[in-house]
Amino acid sequence: MAESAGHLAPQALPPIKATATPGVSIIASGRRLVRTHAFRLAALYLLVFAASVIGVLFFVYLTSADFVERQTEATLDAEVTGLAEQYAQRGLSGLVQIVAARSAGDRGDGMLYLVTDPEGLPLAGNLAGWPKGVPTHPGALSFQIAVTRTGDDAGERETHPARGQLFAMPGGYRLLVARDISDAAAFRDRIKTTLLWSGLLALGIGVVGGAAMSRNMLRRVEEVNRTAERVVAGNLSDRVPRQGTNDEFDQLAANLNGMLDQIERLMTAMREVTDNVAHDLRTPLSRLRARLELALIGPADPTAQGEAMRAAIEEADQLLATFNALLRIAEAEAGARAGTDEELDLGALARAAVELYEPLAEQQGRILRLGGAAGAIMRGDRHLLSQALANLIDNALKYGAGDVVATVRREAGGIIVEVADRGPGIPERDRESVFDRFVRLEPSRSTPGNGLGLSLVRAAARRHDASVTLGDNNPGLRVRIAFPAAPAAAQSLRSRSEMPAG
Repeated sequence: MAESAGHLAPQALPPIKATATPGVSIIASGRRLVRTHAFRLAALYLLVFAASVIGVLFFVYLTSADFVERQTEATLDAEVTGLAEQYAQRGLSGLVQIVAARSAGDRGDGMLYLVTDPEGLPLAGNLAGWPKGVPTHPGALSFQIAVTRTGDDAGERETHPARGQLFAMPGGYRLLVARDISDAAAFRDRIKTTLLWSGLLALGIGVVGGAAMSRNMLRRVEEVNRTAERVVAGNLSDRVPRQGTNDEFDQLAANLNGMLDQIERLMTAMREVTDNVAHDLRTPLSRLRARLELALIGPADPTAQGEAMRAAIEEADQLLATFNALLRIAEAEAGARAGTDEELDLGALARAAVELYEPLAEQQGRILRLGGAAGAIMRGDRHLLSQALANLIDNALKYGAGDVVATVRREAGGIIVEVADRGPGIPERDRESVFDRFVRLEPSRSTPGNGLGLSLVRAAARRHDASVTLGDNNPGLRVRIAFPAAPAAAQSLRSRSEMPAG
């Protein structure tokens, strides 16, 4: 049996699976909590709180102990002063009688008296003899006395602390007035114990409160981190939850949610722009390629090839205009041309735009006029504002009808620019979407254009902290741009421009 047992094949042990126990999870969570800034901040406040509590308790202890000691000293001073007066009036025999009377019985106040002759023998008092080791010079004295217990432990002796004063009399006689301070010492010990436990309890509450506060702060921060991780993972619609407390964390969540909303809008707009660019540029690029291909494979006719090249150049110009418009919108939205701001007269820019489009209006048999353009001085990008005004007038002539009126006027809140026509207008439901890139309300898209005119107008308005709105002209469309009040430099320039000549 032993031999067969020695040749047994080793048994294969099943694999051990590592499982996360609750204890390990708690330890990991605790380590993460300790490494957080919230915990360090709570620990700092706990140290300040602990120092404050310890300081207050130490002050209370010293104040209480000092009060007891001062009370004892006052009692001894009063007793010694009274007995000294009795000695001065009645002599040694009168003093002995008074001390004997005060020492008789148990007064319950712990007072101790002793009158001794020059050899140290007691003459009167409730002390059996001069305490051992106590000096005989006048002043404050501290010593120990043996006291017999009463009650259940009657007969047993114990040592109590005492404090007294020595009054020396002529001829070597001495008067010792003392007090048993065991009750005061017990009172101090009780205060010390009470304050110690109170301090420990306060520190414990501070530790628990600090840990709870740190955990609450960490939980709020982790909500922000989890939301950020989900957004990074591609869920742009996720938002930081708010508690409804309107505290700084709720304000942070509101700001982050606003930022995420803006990012989502920008990403959506970028996708729409990409789709619109692919859709709107595919047709002209296809036409451009087809014309070039026909010119290449067609008969060698210089006239036909010249026409094809001119048509290709026109298509290329339209494509370049589209890309240039996109670049101008991007620059305006990014504030890339902020260094080009200058003092300018917005009325003069509007007058130049009206003069530029007057021939086109006359060709259409319509009237284009400018109203109230005096003294509209502001600081801005001349090229960008000129392009925005030109786009508004061009849209009014292209899509509107009847007379077109461009107005520039100054109001209390700033400068107002309006371009109004008498055409069909824009439905109210579409007045926000028309500002997006490549948006054209014309289904057939037969009218020349790329759908970027109003996008550039809105970008120019935002670049100058202005607001642009669309309204009814009854009938027609009224586009209104409201620029903020001009700064002091522009105001002074406007004042100089309005001064009469000479």
